[in-house]
Order: sequence, then structure tokens, then C-alpha cells
Amino acid sequence: MSTNVNRQIILASGSPRRRELLERLGLPFTVVPSEFEEYLDDARSVEEIAKELGIGKAREVAARYPEAIVIGGDTIVTVGTVQLGKPEDIDDARRMWQLVTSGPNIVTTSLAVVCLAEQYDRVVCDQATVTFKPYDEQAIEAYLATGDYADKAGAWSIQHARHLIESVEGSQDTIIGLPIRYLRELLGPVA
Repeated sequence: MSTNVNRQIILASGSPRRRELLERLGLPFTVVPSEFEEYLDDARSVEEIAKELGIGKAREVAARYPEAIVIGGDTIVTVGTVQLGKPEDIDDARRMWQLVTSGPNIVTTSLAVVCLAEQYDRVVCDQATVTFKPYDEQAIEAYLATGDYADKAGAWSIQHARHLIESVEGSQDTIIGLPIRYLRELLGPVA
């Protein structure tokens, strides 16, 4: 596989959190949100679903930009056997908070790198665990009032719900949505 340092790098996500993480690496990149449809399936492993979604998002954008290196990913929060995506509305967020405070939250984030011109297609997955303090309706309603729950897997973000968290095990980048520690390794062959 040849390397080409002049290839455009595209982040296949409109997430400002993923953009901030990628900016920290100092790589020039463009944002092109993927139109790949997300789904959950409690009957299948969360790792399998996260990888399918991450690679699906990257491939969808790569089909439009075949010469580019496309970075995609997806984050799913699981409590017990229930996979949680983004809440539909505040009532759905309230329902999720009842669940996320009931036990450890396993945060599974995939990272995919695709370059069609190089026939390069890789995806990895990382996990972290977040345990919340016991359910406190007043504190959770105050958090929900900020609107931060919207567009977040499990209806929470580590950046703004830290005061509701009891413990964290694993990489904060994985919890935020882009496991940076794997990115250089995946980009190496094509960047």
C-alpha cells in the first residue's frame, strides 16, 4: 500500500466533540457528516453493532470522496443488555437516566478509517465504564434543563455530567466518542 501525505482527511461526523478530539492531533481535516442510518440491536453484541455503524458511516462518506482518508465512528452506551443511542426527546432522556443510574454504563466506541483509493478499510472498538451516583431526580432534572443530553448516547456527556458520576474506568476519549490512541495506528498505512 502506498502512502500519500497529500490525501484529504475527512471526519465523517458532525459531532463537535469528535472534531475537538481530532483537532488535538494537529491534523488538517474536513468535516463531512455521514448520512448512514444508525440502528441498535440488543440481540447482537454491542461491539459488533458499534463496528458496523462506524465503518458504515466512514464507507458512506468514502463513496463520495474515494481519494480521501475518511474517519468514522459510533458510540453506544449499554446498561445490562440494553443498548442506548441518542434520546428522541427529553422524556426519552428521563427514561434513559432511570436506566443509566441503575448500574455500570459500558461505553463502546468504534473507530473506522477508510480510503477507497488505497483499498484500505479498518475498524477497531474500545470500551470504558462509567458508573453514576444513585438516581437524584432534582440533580438529573437540573442537568436535563441544560439541554446537554440531546444528541448524546445514553442522554449524557462526561464533560457536563461529571458531578453525577461516581467512577470512570477507561479512556475519556473513548467515552467522548473517538478513541484517539488507536487513530495514529489506523492512519499509519494511508496517511
